[in-house]
Amino acid sequence: MKGGTLQINWHDTKPVLTLDFHPPSGLLATGGNDHDIKLWAVMVVKESKKGPTTTYKNSLSYHSSAVNVLRFSPSVSLFVPESDLDLFQSAGEHLASGADVVWHYLIRFHRKDVMDLQWSPDGGFLISGSIDNTCIIWDANKGSVHQILDGHLHYVQGVAWDPLGQFVASLSSDRTCRIYVNKPQAKVKSHEKLNYVCQHVVSKSEPQRQDDAKAQLPKAYLFHDDTLTSFFRRLAWSPDGSFLLVPAGIYKLSSKSEAVNTAYIFARKDLSRPSVQLRGASGPVVAVRFCPIMFHLRGSNTAAGSFKLPYRIVFAVATLSSLYVYDTESSTPVAILAGLHYAAVTDIAWSPDARYLAASSRDGFCTLLEFENEELGSPISTTERAGVVVAMEIDRAAAAPGSADGEKDSKPIEVRREPVVPAKSTDSSKPAKKRITPVAIV
Repeated sequence: MKGGTLQINWHDTKPVLTLDFHPPSGLLATGGNDHDIKLWAVMVVKESKKGPTTTYKNSLSYHSSAVNVLRFSPSVSLFVPESDLDLFQSAGEHLASGADVVWHYLIRFHRKDVMDLQWSPDGGFLISGSIDNTCIIWDANKGSVHQILDGHLHYVQGVAWDPLGQFVASLSSDRTCRIYVNKPQAKVKSHEKLNYVCQHVVSKSEPQRQDDAKAQLPKAYLFHDDTLTSFFRRLAWSPDGSFLLVPAGIYKLSSKSEAVNTAYIFARKDLSRPSVQLRGASGPVVAVRFCPIMFHLRGSNTAAGSFKLPYRIVFAVATLSSLYVYDTESSTPVAILAGLHYAAVTDIAWSPDARYLAASSRDGFCTLLEFENEELGSPISTTERAGVVVAMEIDRAAAAPGSADGEKDSKPIEVRREPVVPAKSTDSSKPAKKRITPVAIV
């Protein structure tokens, strides 16, 4: 891995609030306090040890306020930035020139700025979260409001859409994470109408008992309150839908102990409580993002642990000042990067080929990291990925709405799936890597 913070004028020295990679072209799009979206080509200088660099390509200057979040649609041709939700349409490969970028919709309904948004798996809808305390599900084809979710009591700073389409999740500074399940209404023109209803409101948990104490311990909050010095709490689903990763977590071992920063992992089979936590963060976690590519296992897939997956999933966790890279085969980070920026990190993004990881900051700069020579592992093939998709669809068909209210017991919740991807063969002369069990909440 190589790279670092690029000392270029990203947005006229103003805070860079968001970034995302364009799937077909690999262009990096950034948005900031200068009201602009800028497009950059990522390049690697051969025989250079300094890592990748970027070249400015184009600007989209249509915005009346700061660009808080931008995300490309999975359908490729659409992407959304801005607090007022502008939809742009592009031919993809011509995005850098700007010749084929067409302003598609300006859809307004939020009363205040949008802090986060996410597309539905098919690109037909998107969900946004705003500091007006609401989430809105939009019909991207019609450019209209489809449904309003108004259960939060304070700013909504993160939203995520389940890749299987069954759930959406939101995270707010009211210290709650809300899980909504799709209970379709009557069919309209042979299509079921999306209808998300709140299934779980996750806010508190019981601290672990010490020395077999019989006294009832008070429940502790799982998330930071509104004093967290960030407007972003960007949560995300794993690409296979196995689990939900939620930032801005705090955890107490006992009622008298100090709170530590963490990110929580919610297993799909029980979204009513977190099953695993990632302790040790240097500060509050403000954003998480999954690598779009899944990898072969590096060791034995029979080792004990909370993740029982026949493949490896890699994800990045950003605190206000540091960046961590994890995978599902180990509880310790694959990489830790600190001291990259002088101000808070605001967003992170993976390139479509998993070669680059980018982070934006309020100090006006971005960090760009490059992973070389299958450093993250051996990607699963297209055929194997298709097997994963089939397994996902089977799970979706088998899981009726409300099935996530599974029985609660004292055992760690495990994410299990029947092996559909063969592990890459390993050299028998090399010892298998030891697996470390993540901390599980009981």
